[in-house]
Amino acid sequence: MERDQASKFINDLLRLLVSRAGSDLFLTCDFPPAIKVDGKVTKVSPQPLTGQHTLALARAVMNDKQAAEFERTKECNFAISPQGVGRFRVNAFMQQGQVGMVFRTIPRELPTIDKLGLPSVLKDIAMTKRGLVILVGATGSGKSTSLAAMVDHRNETAYDHIITIEDPVEFVHPHKNC
Repeated sequence: MERDQASKFINDLLRLLVSRAGSDLFLTCDFPPAIKVDGKVTKVSPQPLTGQHTLALARAVMNDKQAAEFERTKECNFAISPQGVGRFRVNAFMQQGQVGMVFRTIPRELPTIDKLGLPSVLKDIAMTKRGLVILVGATGSGKSTSLAAMVDHRNETAYDHIITIEDPVEFVHPHKNC
């Protein structure tokens, strides 16, 4: 599979994921591409991917730095934003000697603390002048989304400079007051 063909294949799958309001796309050797919608994983093709397919697909979404990291460590986390599709966090990994990837949808709209139904004390924490905020939880539990809501709250209500340390950067915050 050539790079252009691999990129088109992934972008088509990501469009399908977005159109079905899915959260994740799974690309694994010896298994058909699958998406998770409302907590349920569904195959989106009858054809399983080969090791050559998953390797070509990984190469298609990685830049040179990411490919070098993947080659060295056998895993890589990064974000991609295919034009007209959306933004996604990508986890590339080795599984039983073959490349696999999971793409997680990053919502386009920044969440708010109120819309997420989070405790209002998080607004106070977000406005604290100094300190460190650490959120922990299982995959998919809302850590990144909660932090994004806190950053957005501060961005709207304070006149400061905000620095986040993320790898990869997930939510992209527009300049508001900060």
